Amino acid sequence: MALLQAPPSRVFVELVPWGDRGRENSLDSGRETLPGLRRPLPSAQSQTTTREVHVSGTAEVSEGPDRAQVVVRVSSTKEAAAEAKKSVCRRLDYISQSLQQQGLQAENITVTKDFRRVENGYHMEAEVCIIFTEFGKMQNICNFLVEKLDSSVVISAPQFYHTPGSVENLRRKACLVAVENAWRKAQEVCNLVGQTIGKPLLIKEEETKEWEGQIDDHQSSRLSSSLTVQQKIKSATIHAASKVFITFEVKGKDKKKKHF
Repeated sequence: MALLQAPPSRVFVELVPWGDRGRENSLDSGRETLPGLRRPLPSAQSQTTTREVHVSGTAEVSEGPDRAQVVVRVSSTKEAAAEAKKSVCRRLDYISQSLQQQGLQAENITVTKDFRRVENGYHMEAEVCIIFTEFGKMQNICNFLVEKLDSSVVISAPQFYHTPGSVENLRRKACLVAVENAWRKAQEVCNLVGQTIGKPLLIKEEETKEWEGQIDDHQSSRLSSSLTVQQKIKSATIHAASKVFITFEVKGKDKKKKHF
């Protein structure tokens, strides 16, 4: 007589949270538990809803130019080539010595020379491009060169500008100030309703904007070629604005415990 094969056994396992370990002893030994089904967790273990405060913050900062460029042009036209070169080089040496005495670094000075033949002789022209970081020193040097050199030396009006690093720092500063303003606003709101501000849950920069300062339209039309140094600095000043949105966690006031 052939032996009957026993049906394959089935095992069901239920993963019980650590807080419900006592449920294992209360399960009926003869009852099967379907996989994936769990009893709802007690209310004490359910996730509490986080209280939040949503605020926006704005900021606008400005920064004047940190560099100025001045070009000094020296030229001479002579019948003899050597005389034209000598005339220009003599004045170039004087300019270079004056700049060194004022403490300017060699990397901020660039000299270019152009020598060509003209109808009545030879013409030589040289340009000295000077980068200044101190605008007061720039004005002193330019005034000195105008006084000491003749009319054949032409000094251009200063051109003010920003280095890429300074513009990027200005953008970051605007964003940080906007975040600080939003945090102060959220803190004041929480204090007003008797709560305490918690950690930030979301920080989002929603809008950025930057522009250069401009003088009045009627001034720009009449004085664009004869602005003062201060007007040029004001016109080259960059403004940056930032708007942020932040979500903060809200906590209840900490009650001070009385010690007896």
